[in-house]
Amino acid sequence: MKPRQKRAVYIVLAIAAVGLAVGLVLNALKDNVSLYFTPTQVFNKEAPQDRSFRIGGLVEEGSIRREKDGLTVHFMITDLHQKLPVVYKGILPDLFKEGKGVVAQGKMEADGLMHASEVLAKHDENYMPPEAADALKKAEAANAAAAAASAVAPAAK
Repeated sequence: MKPRQKRAVYIVLAIAAVGLAVGLVLNALKDNVSLYFTPTQVFNKEAPQDRSFRIGGLVEEGSIRREKDGLTVHFMITDLHQKLPVVYKGILPDLFKEGKGVVAQGKMEADGLMHASEVLAKHDENYMPPEAADALKKAEAANAAAAAASAVAPAAK
């Protein structure tokens, strides 16, 4: 084999090795990427049904219910527009409370519940995930617009 042919073979092998490495990295990232959704997006069927994802919002007041095993907790996450039931089995963070920000990671099951594998609570009084804060602002604006429209409608009659 001529030196030129050997060099061409080495170049082709190097390109194939780099391509294989990139393919393996992208495949690993695809399995570990966890997308973020709001309860409204989940309600509108924008969230995946067969993959794990994150949902964020506020823990609805009066929605926390613990089972007798001491580890299983049912609660509702809301973005003030829609709410989503969540069930989590494990130890909750100390800062997990009603009316406070939370992010849960898990899968939506056929029973309509999100079965969370992880629950994260805010770490200080000012923190909320940016996506959750944006969703809450939009929901508050929509609620204010609806209230204003309903106040104007009776006055017009």
